[in-house]
Amino acid sequence: MVDFQYKDAYGVKDLEEIVRILRAPGGCPWDAEQTHQSIRRNFLEEAYEAVEAIDEENPDHLREELGDVLLQIVLHARMEQEAGRFDLDGVADGICKKLIFRHPHVFGEVEVSGTGEVLSNWEALKRQEKGQATHTDALASVARSLPALWRAEKVQKKAKKAGFDWPDAAGALDKLSEEIRELRQAVADGTNVTEELGDLLFSAVNAARFLKADPEDALNAATDKFIRRFQQVEAQAAQAGRAMEDMTLAELDKLWENAKRT
Repeated sequence: MVDFQYKDAYGVKDLEEIVRILRAPGGCPWDAEQTHQSIRRNFLEEAYEAVEAIDEENPDHLREELGDVLLQIVLHARMEQEAGRFDLDGVADGICKKLIFRHPHVFGEVEVSGTGEVLSNWEALKRQEKGQATHTDALASVARSLPALWRAEKVQKKAKKAGFDWPDAAGALDKLSEEIRELRQAVADGTNVTEELGDLLFSAVNAARFLKADPEDALNAATDKFIRRFQQVEAQAAQAGRAMEDMTLAELDKLWENAKRT
C-alpha cells in the first residue's frame, strides 16, 4: 500500500502526485514503462473525445474528457521532470509568459480597435516569438501532426497573409475543376495518381475556405450522410429478402437513389 491521502475532492497537485506514484518504483508497471512516443496517440484520441463532448454540449461528459486530456499533459510533464528538464510548473510558466506577451492590449500599453486588430497583432507577435523571418517559415511551422485537411487550411490561410490567394471563390472552384481533369489524366496515364489526388484534395480545402466551410466538418457530415443512406439501402435489400453483397451494382444504385429521395 502506498502512502497516499484520500480526499473528498482532489486538485491538479493531487493529480501530479498520483501520476508520480504510478510511475515510481512500487507503482504501476504499465505507467512506469510509458514514454512520450508510446502514449502519443492517446493524447490525440483524448483530445478528439473532448471535442466530441463539446459537440454534444454535455458538461458532465466534457468535464470527464478534459480530465483525460489533463492526465496526458501531467504524464508528459512528469516524464520530463524525471529526466530533469522541466515540470508541470514549467509548462504553466511557459504558457503564462506566452499569453502575457501576446496580449499587450491587456497586459501592456497597446490599444486595439477590435478583434481583427487583436488577431493581426497576435500573428505578428507569434512570428516574432518563434523567429519566423519569412512567410515560408510561417507555413512550415504548421504542425504536420494536424489532420491533413486542417493542416492544408492553415497553410492556405498563412499564404493568404502574403497575398498569395485567389481573389474570390470562382478562382478556387476553377482550380478544383482543373485538378479533377489532371487527376483523370493521371489515372489514364497510370502516373502521378497519388500526387494529383493530393492536389485535388488541397484544392477542395481551398474551395471550402472560400465558402467558409470547415473541411473536416464538411467531410464528417458527408460521411454521416453516407452511413444513413447505406443503412436505408441495406434495409431496403433486407425487405426484398436480398443480401447487399448478392445484388448487382445497378440494383444497389437504384436502392441508393431511393434512399436519396427519403
